Amino acid sequence: MRTITWVKMAAAGGIMCIGGPALIYYVTPTEEELFLRYNPELQKRSLERRQEKQEDFDQFVGRLKEYSKSEKHIWTVWEQEAEKKRRQGVTAELERRREAQLEAELRRKEMKESLK
Repeated sequence: MRTITWVKMAAAGGIMCIGGPALIYYVTPTEEELFLRYNPELQKRSLERRQEKQEDFDQFVGRLKEYSKSEKHIWTVWEQEAEKKRRQGVTAELERRREAQLEAELRRKEMKESLK
C-alpha cells in the first residue's frame, strides 16, 4: 500500500517538474511571433529603433567590461559613474542658467539705453 502512494507521488512530481516547464515552453511565443502581432506602425518604429537599441546595448556591455577591470565591485563603480554624470548635469544646468541670466541682464541694459 505504501509503495502505491510513493509511485503516485513520484509520478505527480515528475509531471509537475517536467510537464510544467514543457507547457511554458510550448505556450510562450517566439520573438518573431510577437513581432508579427504588432500593428504595422509599431513594427515600423521597432525596425527603425533596432540599430539604436543595438548600439545602446553595445555601449552598455562596453561600460560593464570597463567597470569589471576595476578593483571595486561593478555596481560600486556604476554608482560612482552615475553620481559623476549627475554632478556634471547639475553643473551644466547651473552654467546654462547663469548664461541665460547674463543674457537677460544684457537685454535689460540695452532696453534701458535704447529708451534714453
